[in-house]
Amino acid sequence: MKAIEFCHVGKQYRLGLVSTGTFSHDLNRWWTMNVRGKEDPYLKIGDTNVRSKKGESDFVWALKDINFSVEQGDVVGIIGKNGAGKSTLLKLLSRVTAPTIGEINVCGRIASLLEVGTGFHPEMTGRENIYMNGAIMGMTKAEVTRKLDEIIDFSGCERYIDTPVKRYSSGMKVRLGFAVAAHLEPEILVVDEVLAVGDAEFQKKAIGKMQDVSKGQGRTVLFVSHNMAAVRSLCQKGVVLSDGMTDFVGTIDEAVNHYMESSTPQAEEQKLMTDYITNCKSFLKINEIQINNTPYNSTSLAQGQEVLDVLIKGKTQEPMKCDIKLIIKKLDGTPMACFMEGRYKGHLYDILSGEFAISRHIRLPKYMADGVYTIDMFLCEPNRQHFFQAPNCQTIRIEGFYDQYAHPIKLAKEGFIGLKSV
Repeated sequence: MKAIEFCHVGKQYRLGLVSTGTFSHDLNRWWTMNVRGKEDPYLKIGDTNVRSKKGESDFVWALKDINFSVEQGDVVGIIGKNGAGKSTLLKLLSRVTAPTIGEINVCGRIASLLEVGTGFHPEMTGRENIYMNGAIMGMTKAEVTRKLDEIIDFSGCERYIDTPVKRYSSGMKVRLGFAVAAHLEPEILVVDEVLAVGDAEFQKKAIGKMQDVSKGQGRTVLFVSHNMAAVRSLCQKGVVLSDGMTDFVGTIDEAVNHYMESSTPQAEEQKLMTDYITNCKSFLKINEIQINNTPYNSTSLAQGQEVLDVLIKGKTQEPMKCDIKLIIKKLDGTPMACFMEGRYKGHLYDILSGEFAISRHIRLPKYMADGVYTIDMFLCEPNRQHFFQAPNCQTIRIEGFYDQYAHPIKLAKEGFIGLKSV
């Protein structure tokens, strides 16, 4: 059964003004819609929601032609860049504002946590706000009372529960707000990025509660976050928004990979890997970094290319005892493998003052997964100091390594490397 269905939903705003901006335009809109019974004439104009570019129209579509559905009991992650329309989508669903066009069909009560302090009256105590939220959701006082102790215990705000909410910190408001939203038995729970305000302990606790709500109680959860690890661990399906439009709908692994790959630099935006260098020692100058004979920040490896040839050229005014350190990561920042022979083998270069060139020939796993990775590069003296750092200096597309007539494993579903039997 469908818990939520978006049917050609759009939300249009006029920049800087309320209504259409002039009395004649307001009158034209009223006459067209209410007397003639036709579509709003101002829906035919308006720019796509690209926040970094100046548009030609004063009208902008924050959301346009949104179409997808959510089954009962699904946990869906809504992901996208800042300004993509994620929060607007949740506000429409929570009926904070109405769609300009299209319709949203919802089956069940919705509890929302969209901003710090959502649904709280600052002059009322925490306890009073719990009862008020329960009443808004159609619950009786007796029903809320049965849940009260559980809500207060989960929030960790027992000492301040009879204190006006205006005296709460942001973290306390988020704790109490989430506890109220999750425990008052909504059929649909909507949570925006607001959980990031809470500490690590509470975030873990909240994600665990959302998993219980969805799996144990069969309720629907919509979760917005820029924390891809949290989205992967909690959600089953994903929706990617881009410039106010639906860019991708699928499993959460597919959605996250689509989002991360679309966020990586394109060929026309290539930069040198040396452009990513930070925290370089004052006596050191790095002239060039190469991986497999390219100095640029993106490359690819095909089947059979199971080696990374790393070269660093530079000039130092002081002697160094050092080695190359390289970390291969997933696009969400999770480290998958490292090369640090200086640490685990004790192999170091003795670099004298003057120009130098050091290289390493790094063999990759025989059955490495098909996927897109990023690389962090360092020149370091193990366990003592870094001479320079170059985080995310290269994005590398690996087609996957496999034997003849076979197929590669997939990074998103099956892990980083394939193991062999003995």
